[in-house]
Amino acid sequence: QVQLVESGGGLVQAGGSLRLSCVASGTIFSFNDMGWYRQAPGKQREFVAVIVKSGGTNYADSVKGRFTVSRENAKNTVYLQLNSLKPEDTAVYYCNGLLFGQTYWGQGTQVTVSS
Repeated sequence: QVQLVESGGGLVQAGGSLRLSCVASGTIFSFNDMGWYRQAPGKQREFVAVIVKSGGTNYADSVKGRFTVSRENAKNTVYLQLNSLKPEDTAVYYCNGLLFGQTYWGQGTQVTVSS
């Protein structure tokens, strides 16, 4: 059974940094796209960043220049470095991964940014 598990969330002051990790298990194959989404209270889940197997990346405009997505294919792990955090970055952050046409989601990790 394929599972994605996020970690690294927490409470941080505005301007601070966090590093989220997402480890995939239950498969010997490397995911194609791996990415991050977030959902703030009362809002829909929104795209944050994606990284393809070859290393190409794409970001939401709201996080460009502040967040960096990376991955280790051998470990089926994707990271999200969050810098210069703002209160509006407060949300549950979810990772996802695409494998053989199916998208898998993690359970989410809470990021709270205080002003």
